[in-house]
Amino acid sequence: MYVATSLWLSLFLSFVPTFYVHIGGTTPKSFSSLAKQVKIKQIIQFGGQQIRSSNHEEKKHFTLKSKKRTYESLRMNIFRFAGDLSHVFAIIILLLKIWKTRSCAGISGKSQILFAVVYLTRYLDLFTTYVSLYNSVMKVLFLATSGATVYLMYVKFKATYDHNHDSFRIEFLLIPCALLSLVINHDFTVMEVLWTFSIYLESVAILPQLFLVSKTGEAESITSHYLFALGSYRALYLLNWVYRYMVESHYDLIAIFAGVVQTILYCDFFYLYITKVLKGKKLQLPA
Repeated sequence: MYVATSLWLSLFLSFVPTFYVHIGGTTPKSFSSLAKQVKIKQIIQFGGQQIRSSNHEEKKHFTLKSKKRTYESLRMNIFRFAGDLSHVFAIIILLLKIWKTRSCAGISGKSQILFAVVYLTRYLDLFTTYVSLYNSVMKVLFLATSGATVYLMYVKFKATYDHNHDSFRIEFLLIPCALLSLVINHDFTVMEVLWTFSIYLESVAILPQLFLVSKTGEAESITSHYLFALGSYRALYLLNWVYRYMVESHYDLIAIFAGVVQTILYCDFFYLYITKVLKGKKLQLPA
């Protein structure tokens, strides 16, 4: 703005003397000196603005960088959309199962706590960065449903929660994921480290649930459908990353690595689901 003002004012002051002479007047010496003074003043002001804004620009550097990564990593395609639908479907199955049966038997509360932590640390930018209505709605949905699930399991239907079998030590997941996010991340800032932590933690958050199923020996059909939909969500997101690499030459190694780990954890379950549950048999994981 200062540069544009300076240029326009300089041009104006350079044309005024010419126009003044053209209509028969004389050119005062003060015109040239005034033009110089104004130009110098504007340059000084512009320079001062640059100095004052430098710190502000540095503060905005991470925000702009994060926004750029957010916009680049959230472009829609059929695989991502299908993955989101699968994720939402899994949550609906879980909530309906708990509400209709008035019981949370067979569901790991520790896995649900981990998922709640994942969404809380990942979606802290909900109030600072707007990407799209779709993106904001999904963030609110995951935050609200994860909170509701934890409430139903630990408050409303607490009496039906299987504390004895849901004994996985989640600190063995939280601490390594926290340390890894401090070491391997895109940028060593609070928001970026928390985002990275959520990616790592999500990849292993299902372990307490799988551990619970293996301890009890079997899973109800509705619980199996929930796990299959949840695993499909991550598998579809892997296809999303493959698609984006092939079409847009874009990739995120942290997200891809975590997605591969999470999908591998589901592989055994996928096999049992297809060979047993879809044939009407009970799903049993090896102890």
